[in-house]
Amino acid sequence: MGAGFGAGLGLALASSAFIGGSFVLKKKGLLRLCGRGRARAGQGGHAYLREWLWWAGLLCMGVGEAANFAAYAFAPATLVTPLGALSVLVSAVLSSIFLNERLNVHGKIGCILSILGSTVMVIHAPQEEEVSSLESMAEKLKDPGFIVFAVCVLVSSLLLIFVAGPRYGQSNVLVYVLVCSAIGSLSVSCVKGLGIALKELFSGKPILKEPLAWVLLVCLVICISIQINYLNKALDIFNTSVVTPIYYVLFTTAVMMCSAILFKEWQHMVLDNVIGSISGFLTIVSGIFLLHAFRDMPFTPNLLPLFLQPGRADPQPPWSSADRHQSCQHQPLLPSEDKGTQSTEEEEEEEEEEEEEK
Repeated sequence: MGAGFGAGLGLALASSAFIGGSFVLKKKGLLRLCGRGRARAGQGGHAYLREWLWWAGLLCMGVGEAANFAAYAFAPATLVTPLGALSVLVSAVLSSIFLNERLNVHGKIGCILSILGSTVMVIHAPQEEEVSSLESMAEKLKDPGFIVFAVCVLVSSLLLIFVAGPRYGQSNVLVYVLVCSAIGSLSVSCVKGLGIALKELFSGKPILKEPLAWVLLVCLVICISIQINYLNKALDIFNTSVVTPIYYVLFTTAVMMCSAILFKEWQHMVLDNVIGSISGFLTIVSGIFLLHAFRDMPFTPNLLPLFLQPGRADPQPPWSSADRHQSCQHQPLLPSEDKGTQSTEEEEEEEEEEEEEK
């Protein structure tokens, strides 16, 4: 393993740690504002802009994203992108320590399935086409397929913000997270374009005179502002351990769709990569269902079978020879309680007959 590969691996791990910790810091800052009686972010308040913990979380997220961006320059994408899933584990562990948030067994299984599915999708994803200049990037941005995708993202985001948000934003975690994920797919495209511009700038080309570079910069600022706003609303309303994995899965899926359309990644896929991508996507869907549908269901030892419950184990297992060889013909037709009730009723009838004879 070379020095460049080791640097990329270290940057990817540091990125996951910073991004996972940023969710917890932001949530901690929002909880402090709620305790002071300030207007919550989920209700349209922006008091978090005066909370230093929230700014610390934003700084951690910025450092993590910068480290993740730099990691692609040293290590292959098939290594860096799956390691982003570690931010989900970091956030869940830190939330249980500092925020007293707990995930039941279904939620933990859902997190694991979501991470495994995303990893499988990334492993089997094809390599993107090489884009080495802003001119080639501009040609790809003019592609009709990408224009249709961008229009669909903008229209769906507007519907989520102005139609679904007021009705279901307080009860459904997917509303605000979908906005962040959809807009995030466009922001990643802007980041890739700006990365190409920076490479050309360092090589001595007059990039500052190119209108496309400034357009990408303005679009990136707008997309990041929307993401921050609605991610804060989601974190203020729902648990961090629920928002983080759902955001990771939906964001990863949206970015891969955008990259596939923009960079034509799916044109030369072989059969095993197609099967792997579909299997990974179905695994992600299963994980989201477990995480979202059973998040409020308590899981206690009483739900386990009797022989697995602590302190209530049957000394004679149900598969013992006595029970295995007993035929249904030898079992009583009525339970013991019914037999006792029947004998009591017969005794009462006999006493009544004796009284009538007397």
